[in-house]
Amino acid sequence: MGKIEEILLVFEEMFPNAECELLHDNGFELLIAVMLSAQTTDKSVNSLTRNLFSKYKTPEDYAKADIKDLEQDLRRIGLYKNKAKNVKSMSQMLIDHYDRKVPSSQLELEKLPGVGRKTANVVLSVWFDVPRIAVDTHVDRVSKRLKLAFKSDSVLKVEEKLMRKIPKDKWSDTHHKMIFFGRYHCTSRNPKCEGCRLKHHCRYPNI
Repeated sequence: MGKIEEILLVFEEMFPNAECELLHDNGFELLIAVMLSAQTTDKSVNSLTRNLFSKYKTPEDYAKADIKDLEQDLRRIGLYKNKAKNVKSMSQMLIDHYDRKVPSSQLELEKLPGVGRKTANVVLSVWFDVPRIAVDTHVDRVSKRLKLAFKSDSVLKVEEKLMRKIPKDKWSDTHHKMIFFGRYHCTSRNPKCEGCRLKHHCRYPNI
C-alpha cells in the first residue's frame, strides 16, 4: 500500500462520516456561513447563525439592513465589521448580477465581495457537488505534518499538491476528513500523537 492510500484509509476509518459542520439550509446560507468562518470556529459561527438565519432570509434582507444593525448581529465573532460589510455587499451583488442566486463557478464566486478561493471551493464542493479541496488551517497543517507539502508552501501550492496526489473522485470527501483529522486529532497544540497510526509519516513537533 502506498503512502497516500494508507493516509486515506486511516482518515476513512477514523472519520467515516466527516462532513461540513457549518449549519445551512441552502447555498446562500452556506456561502454566508463560510464567509463568517474566517478566523472563527465553526462552533462559534453555528451559535451565531441560528439567530441570524431566522432574522435574515434573502439577499434583499441583508442588502437592505442597516450596516450598524448587521454589525451588532455579528459582533460575537472576529472581524465582524469587515464581515458585515462583505455580507451586505455580496448580497447586493447577487441581486444586481446573479438573479439572487449563488453562482456555481469558481470565477463568478470569487468576484463576490469577501469570497476568496477557499470559500469558493467549500461552496462548490458542499453545495454544488463539484470536486474540490479547500485548504483551511487544518488541511494546511495536516498536509505539512504528513509531508504531503513543504512547510514553506503557500495555501495554493498545498491545494495543487493535494489535487495531484489524491484521486479526483476523493477530493471533496478527503477535504472533510482532513479537517476532522486536524480539528479533533492532529490539533495545532497538543496533538494526539500517542497511538496515532500516521505518526511514522509525521514531521511533528517540527511543524
